[in-house]
Amino acid sequence: MGEPGHFNFAYAPNMILFGLVKEPHTMFRTSIAGALALCAASLAFSQAAAPESAMLNPPVRIRGTIEKVDVGTLVVKDRSGEIVTLARPADMAVTEVVPIALSDVKVGSYIGTAAMPQPDGTQLALEVLVFPEALRGGGAGHRPWDLQPQSTMTNATVANLAAAPASVPGGQQLLLTYPGGEKTVIVPANVPVVTFKEGKADVAALVVPGAKVLITAQEKNGKPTALRMVVGRNGFAPPM
Repeated sequence: MGEPGHFNFAYAPNMILFGLVKEPHTMFRTSIAGALALCAASLAFSQAAAPESAMLNPPVRIRGTIEKVDVGTLVVKDRSGEIVTLARPADMAVTEVVPIALSDVKVGSYIGTAAMPQPDGTQLALEVLVFPEALRGGGAGHRPWDLQPQSTMTNATVANLAAAPASVPGGQQLLLTYPGGEKTVIVPANVPVVTFKEGKADVAALVVPGAKVLITAQEKNGKPTALRMVVGRNGFAPPM
């Protein structure tokens, strides 16, 4: 990820959430409550070495809608329909996801993209996140991601841009490079493209019932606890 001075520590609490730090791969599970209590035996697909405490108590991503919020608690309806109650610590990091245009992706942009592997070896993007310059280089590489079954995440620099194949009208073809590898990603014209900004100053307007969220949660002191939140404004859903 580079020397500490190379990024803004205001974003540091969100590094796992955005794939900027490798973590044990979170598999699809029918019960979030059960996932929060899983032990290390369930981590057969660990992507990188982690502290023993993290291996025993891995974080879980929760994608859904805020049902209820108060000073110390969040109630979230997960995309599976499960209702999850989470402790809300005072220092929970909040980041706002902001939609931008596909044309904002430039040669030299540092991006993260969730995608589906294709038979020809390319990746078909499900979303594209253009990182702020402060996070350039974080989590560079290609790894599994839990947005959909078999989906991947690539954090890399855009080395080249071209029009997508004729089968993907209006889209872009990106050559992404990272240390030790590269991926060709096809981005359809209708795929969400976003960036993010610090949300701490606007928490009261962002963390409200009805807001769409992506939360990293972990069991702490026996309670499922929200550690980090990515949230969209006015019903916009974090696409990653």
